[in-house]
Amino acid sequence: MSKVLNEDIQQFVDDFELWEKLKGKKFLITGATGLIGSVLIRCLLELSRKKQLHVKIIAVIRNLEKAYSLLDNECSDLEFLQLDLLDLDETVLPKDIDFVIHLASPTNGKYMESNPVETFNLAFESTNRLLKYVKKIGCESFVYVSSLEYYGQMFDDKPITEEIQGYIDMQSSRSSYPLGKRAAEFLCFAYTAEYGVPSKIARLTQTFGAGIARDENRVFAQFVRSIIKGEDIVLHTQGESSKPYCYTTDCISALLYILLKGENGLAYNVANENTYISIRNLADFLKENFNSKINVRIEHNNNMGYAPVTMLQLRSDKLRDLGWRPRYNLKEMFERLIDYLKE
Repeated sequence: MSKVLNEDIQQFVDDFELWEKLKGKKFLITGATGLIGSVLIRCLLELSRKKQLHVKIIAVIRNLEKAYSLLDNECSDLEFLQLDLLDLDETVLPKDIDFVIHLASPTNGKYMESNPVETFNLAFESTNRLLKYVKKIGCESFVYVSSLEYYGQMFDDKPITEEIQGYIDMQSSRSSYPLGKRAAEFLCFAYTAEYGVPSKIARLTQTFGAGIARDENRVFAQFVRSIIKGEDIVLHTQGESSKPYCYTTDCISALLYILLKGENGLAYNVANENTYISIRNLADFLKENFNSKINVRIEHNNNMGYAPVTMLQLRSDKLRDLGWRPRYNLKEMFERLIDYLKE
């Protein structure tokens, strides 16, 4: 395991205050080979080992080879379950699960744009099938991991709390992702309202940290590679879109706070609001703090599959009311990401 990622996990174990509530619990986690899913599993296993919690994890995956390369398949407390969530048959899932965290989701904008049906269906259908499963087995808590793209486009810098919605273009293939998230979130609320299913929603801002794929192509990773290589940072838009960020292990801590302390049927923004910044200003921030010799240039390219321009100043007051606090500020986040990618 990478040195930086191991440090992150050990810091999470030292900081996480709700560990006793996890004793003897069994998790079902989808999206287990994604950034958040894989680091979540590593954090839970290490927390369990150090605190003697005897946590068990069923990791739902599509690619077994990828799962083996990312996670320790020799660990007796971790089991892989290979299946396609769109073909999910609840009879193949275990009946003794305490917690379900549904992370599976596409992250590539180009894929969303060229595969709108699959993108929307994955969000809606997989969530529907898992909620039916949770209703049937009666587990303790279910968290659906949504996205800041739920909010659509916002055109000013006003603070955004969970009850607000912005504009989504219904004639854009790229809208398959935010519309799928909205539909899945409503399913969670509906299952709670009608059947008492203990569902909660985590609306994540852009999250990154040690553990990202080495070929990760989202903007933050492109910028960091430019910093490391000493190359100019190239923007393909004016960089007006603005959002806060969250470090990987801060996000994982938030998911567990929502799982254990969140109110059924409610959504919680997961963001460090103190990191709110535009794409253009982020590029300048990275140049100033990490490599002042490079330049920031704009070369327009409308073929990148980016979400439309929006300003998402998310507030995380509801999450903070549960007791959650982020550890890492923006500079620390990028310091750790740069160190990780240099390893």
